[in-house]
Amino acid sequence: MMFLKNYTSEVPVSQTIYRIEQVLIKCGVIGIGKEYTGTNGQVAAVTFSINDNGKCFNVRLPADVDRALDALWLDYVDGDKLSPDGKQLEWSPRKKKKRSDFAQQAERTAWKIIQDWVEVQMSMIQMRQAEPTEVFLPYIWDDYSKTTIYQRLKAGQSTALLSEKNSQ
Repeated sequence: MMFLKNYTSEVPVSQTIYRIEQVLIKCGVIGIGKEYTGTNGQVAAVTFSINDNGKCFNVRLPADVDRALDALWLDYVDGDKLSPDGKQLEWSPRKKKKRSDFAQQAERTAWKIIQDWVEVQMSMIQMRQAEPTEVFLPYIWDDYSKTTIYQRLKAGQSTALLSEKNSQ
């Protein structure tokens, strides 16, 4: 069994997202929004704006529920043989669950971990251990490219991190 915080959480996703919003509000964010998936109306990301030394940044914190589901499923099958697409080839008779049985838990766990992370990051900011831009840098949203700073770095666009306004 892997170490995984909140993997048994029963807190509804809506309540967890509300708690995230409350922490952000208490810490003085400028605005908060949500992005929803097109398929089933799940919240895909919480977005907010922060002011750091007079500069405003938009932040996008996504919950990757599909990857959380993969992690929970792989932990459950633990050693049983799977095909490359994640379907069982050899299955222990003691295991009765299907991958889809973990979907709601994956969503709850993904959001609870984000809640914990936001609470820690905001505590660091309030304790002057870090600045807002420092902790949220990977999640800062670039409206021009419709990506986060992390996504741009991963795509090899590190030289394009400055906005067009700053590079002129």
